[in-house]
Amino acid sequence: MDEVSVPAAVVSSEQSSELLGYPPDARLLIVNCDDFGMYPAINAAVIESVEEGIASSCSLMVPCPGAPQAVKMLGRRPGIPFGIHLTLVCEMPDIPWGPLIAKERVPSLLDSAGELFSPTPAGRAALLGRARLDEIELEFRAQVDAVADAGLTPTHLDFHCLADGGRHDILDLTVALAAEYGLAVRVWLEPGRHAMRRRGLPVIDNDFLDSFSLGVEDKTARYVQMLRDLPAGLNEWAVHPSLGDKESQAVDRGWPVRRTDYEFLTSPQAREVLQQEDIVVIDYRTIQRVWSRNTSPG
Repeated sequence: MDEVSVPAAVVSSEQSSELLGYPPDARLLIVNCDDFGMYPAINAAVIESVEEGIASSCSLMVPCPGAPQAVKMLGRRPGIPFGIHLTLVCEMPDIPWGPLIAKERVPSLLDSAGELFSPTPAGRAALLGRARLDEIELEFRAQVDAVADAGLTPTHLDFHCLADGGRHDILDLTVALAAEYGLAVRVWLEPGRHAMRRRGLPVIDNDFLDSFSLGVEDKTARYVQMLRDLPAGLNEWAVHPSLGDKESQAVDRGWPVRRTDYEFLTSPQAREVLQQEDIVVIDYRTIQRVWSRNTSPG
């Protein structure tokens, strides 16, 4: 889909935080724990980060080995808001996962070995170059429906390792599915944000943070400074907590990022800084209400 140039006057100057009913100078922050369901040490850390720490929501990876445990955890905790971390790639060779749909129905989503692509730059490029939209829809629907079949109600859709889906048509598909299921979508690249704002749909006002972009050295100090510098408007941090135990270290090269995220999210200092800075932590339920109202048929 080609990006359309829109005169600035057509796009509302109102911040998404104002669309959500907050004053212009309010500092809103979503702290979302990605990768819930990947493996048990992540599951435990995510729940603790939400229940005892500053995280406000999480995103479930339905195809992963730890997903059944994560689903049970959510079922026992109906107050935890969560999204679906739509998953088309697999970066864990020691705990692999595949599509929920039978592989013969989604061949364009698989590599030459018949497995999901890795999220390396080459893997993502290969996937996005061959993936058929109808097959992506089959897999995305399967992941959303699996959550519904478990009796759970998500708040939003977002993407694992593919920013805004990686292609314009994938993002458009996801927004259409969200409208059908009454959900919001995490949109954080500028073209997508521009398009959503034209439709009156709240998306982040400022730069999105993926915690894998931060170094692990002095991370607590870095997080504290980022909170103190947080701009007005709607902000989102995608964090990736894990206990970082021996099991994690055996299967996940990213465990130091996850462990340091967990340590900060559950620290007393994190909550103290939020209070000192008068930052309002929200989750996708607030955003979902506006998306549902503005994307519903009629």
